[in-house]
Amino acid sequence: QIQLVESGGGSVETGGSLRLSCAGSGPTYAYDPPPCMGWFRRAPGKEREGVASISSGGDFTYYADSVKGRFTISQDTAKNMVYLQMDNLKPEDTAMYYCAASTWYSGNACRPQESRYTNWGQGTQVTVSS
Repeated sequence: QIQLVESGGGSVETGGSLRLSCAGSGPTYAYDPPPCMGWFRRAPGKEREGVASISSGGDFTYYADSVKGRFTISQDTAKNMVYLQMDNLKPEDTAMYYCAASTWYSGNACRPQESRYTNWGQGTQVTVSS
């Protein structure tokens, strides 16, 4: 069983930055980490949407068009951590952000599509004021 815990959310003004962190754990996580990790978000009144994803080797990353050039996903496999650096934040980025793990998809198939993910964190709130 994989456990994911997000942190780093908060309130910032437009143009500000935040760095979200996702700590992974579980009986096998350290030596058999998920091949694909993603970040998703759900804004009030909207469905959850994929933001970014990264394959286990970091070879493949994907971003939603709405965050390209502003957000960067990265990972530190030694620490079992995945990060989402968010720069030039906009009010429309306001949402609950979730970290997720996919145990089935890897490499180029690692995409920020909700149906591909099997484990989810509880979320961390990001609020961007204008």
